[in-house]
Amino acid sequence: MTQYRRWYDNDPVLKEALELLSMATDDEKDEATRFLLNLQNEVAKDVIESLYEQIKGYQEHGNRWYDKDPVMLKSVELLRVAPPNVQRKAAKKLLSTLYKDREDIEEKQND
Repeated sequence: MTQYRRWYDNDPVLKEALELLSMATDDEKDEATRFLLNLQNEVAKDVIESLYEQIKGYQEHGNRWYDKDPVMLKSVELLRVAPPNVQRKAAKKLLSTLYKDREDIEEKQND
């Protein structure tokens, strides 16, 4: 049995989405954050409250790439606690958006 280091490593789509997000531009991260914060509608209120309490300990002190940005931290943690079907759907949407943004940038550079 394979031991995964990060919570998203066991799903290749989720892993790709988060790795791409970690390398995204600030504008792409802002757009992704807005999208991910919409997950609050998919996650139970008591889970969200507990999550936000946990986040306070990591904010700006953790070692993960998203710990340094409080809004991104909240967004990624919302994704982490979302049900697996919601995680996968969100990861696919995130990948689609990030790849489209990259294509748009490349297109503008080639004009």
